Amino acid sequence: MNGMQLGIAIGAVGLAFSAGVSAQQTEGSWMVRARAVNLGMDNSNSAGQAPLAALPADSISVNDKTIPEADITYFFTPNIAAELVLTVPQKQNVTINALGIGAVGTFKHLPPTLTLQYHFAPTATVRPYIGAGINYTRISGVSLSAGPGATLGLENDSTGLALQAGLDYKLSGNMFLNFDIKKIYIQSDVTLNGAKISTLKLDPLAIGVGVGWRF
Repeated sequence: MNGMQLGIAIGAVGLAFSAGVSAQQTEGSWMVRARAVNLGMDNSNSAGQAPLAALPADSISVNDKTIPEADITYFFTPNIAAELVLTVPQKQNVTINALGIGAVGTFKHLPPTLTLQYHFAPTATVRPYIGAGINYTRISGVSLSAGPGATLGLENDSTGLALQAGLDYKLSGNMFLNFDIKKIYIQSDVTLNGAKISTLKLDPLAIGVGVGWRF
């Protein structure tokens, strides 16, 4: 191979490499998604302690709810990404299904979640992924009462594990259809007039569908 042929070969390889890099870079390192997510609460709780020792286990329930969700994902490599999930404070109803108590009020929670993901097929049409991370839930606006002189309370904060699986389906250009499932571990101590009576585990299964844009 003479010098001219070698130069042509090197130039062809360089063009091919540049084209490949450009094709990868057209999608960019960032992705944003908007999802509708159904929170299915686990609603397990410990049996009551004094001053409400008669409270049976698993008698406190919080309603399921479909909420709006947005997330921001950054790809460190084609396979490794971090996702931050955001929403607005959500109002939930609380019921005690025992002792003739019934509905006891409401509270709000804000549950941002951060996961580290592995994407199995980052350039395919169907792109499955798994993830794991941490959830921090801020509980506020607690308005709970079991009757006159019986004020119920919840802890203000919960930190727990989050597990995730999902897939992005490429529609066209930089637009994707997304399916996502998370198991999020959230719990709070329940108090009656300041004394702990139970531990409530919400541990929702969050099933979401939405659209995403890569840029």
